[in-house]
Amino acid sequence: MAGLINGVGVKITGEADLAAAELRTTDGYQRTKFAIFNLVLEQLEALGITAETAPASMIRDGVEQAITRFAAKEGLALNAAERSLLAAEVQNEVVGLGPLEPLLKDPSIDDIIVNGPFRIFVERGGQLSAVPARFRDTAHLMNIIQRIVSPIGRRVDEATPYVDARLQDGSRVNVVIPPIALDGPMVSIRKFRTQAMGAQDYVRLGSMSQEMLGFLSAAVRSRLNILICGGTGSGKTTLLNMLSGYIEERERLITIEDAAELQLRQSHVVRLETRPANLDGSREVNARDLVRNALRMRPDRIILGEVRGAEAVEMLQAMSTGHDGSMATMHANSSRDAFGRLEMLLGFGGLGGDPKTLRRYIANSIQIVIQVNRMANGKRRVTSVSELTGLEGESYSLNQLFGFEEQPPLSGLGEFRTLSARPYFGHRLVGAPDLRGAAARGLA
Repeated sequence: MAGLINGVGVKITGEADLAAAELRTTDGYQRTKFAIFNLVLEQLEALGITAETAPASMIRDGVEQAITRFAAKEGLALNAAERSLLAAEVQNEVVGLGPLEPLLKDPSIDDIIVNGPFRIFVERGGQLSAVPARFRDTAHLMNIIQRIVSPIGRRVDEATPYVDARLQDGSRVNVVIPPIALDGPMVSIRKFRTQAMGAQDYVRLGSMSQEMLGFLSAAVRSRLNILICGGTGSGKTTLLNMLSGYIEERERLITIEDAAELQLRQSHVVRLETRPANLDGSREVNARDLVRNALRMRPDRIILGEVRGAEAVEMLQAMSTGHDGSMATMHANSSRDAFGRLEMLLGFGGLGGDPKTLRRYIANSIQIVIQVNRMANGKRRVTSVSELTGLEGESYSLNQLFGFEEQPPLSGLGEFRTLSARPYFGHRLVGAPDLRGAAARGLA
């Protein structure tokens, strides 16, 4: 593009992707793109319409006209590839999310991480890498952030410098801005899978064994209460989505989330989402409020996207008082760590007192605990499936049915093992696989 980068022409040739990537990072290209962007907005304003209400064909035509006008005024000789690149990126600025738009459309990307206006990273196959995309400046990034949070009634400003939100396609977004983000606005996007992982995908990709899948599907159908534990990005919600597919169509389900991302396929699903406080600190609706209300809505099962606060009290009440088959996720490094966190959260909810009483309450509410981990090689695996069978003195009694043995350590490689042939809740399971042969192989 003659005159676009410090007065030196840059031409996109056979290596189009590489040249385009280099071009995007230059100040000259950014200035040109936003000059054309401003021309498009002026055209729309002259017609008395906004980018949100204008037809897509009008936006495309307006972008092409603006490029032509700007090129003629500045004496730029644009070839077809250069013109196409500018047109696509200006259109993303007008009606999309700017530099994030092509990353959101790339099916190979799972996470997008923005560290200030000039550094963008993506995760592919569990591995992070930088991409040659950038925002013009902090103001540009803040404008895109406002486009993300405004449509769902959220806000982010100096008074509320962080927020959880979601995109129209269901992708989960977290935003942190100054003054608490010292190096500029930070955006983390967990992309929504357009096609949810199926049960056999877990076996095919090595995320669980066939015996695990058989047992867990039977546990869901048999209405055992299930808690899924793991770290950030370990695949808890994805696993919850998959297991929910085994719930019968006739059941009434209520889901409760901070940012709606579950993809339940049943027809009788009620989706509830928390709401943050407004500017004066009122009108907040938290997860505990929603669980309490859900209990009055005649649910067959309650599915809680994540347990992280005082809502643990109501969740365990639901699990132990007639809402069998309920499911939830929570952050924990192991099954026993999860119980310790639950005890702490029950204390936050006002259930203090004798630790043994709290442990008995937990043990009477939860039957199955699943641990998922993201391994060192980026693979996500179910590393443990255990039954919570009660208490032995002051400690929880766990019957571990399945595990993943990693060899060598920190490699992400290894094999699944069937560790027990006798499920404690076997008498309640419908259609569970016979684990005796698998256990013999696993213990050999």
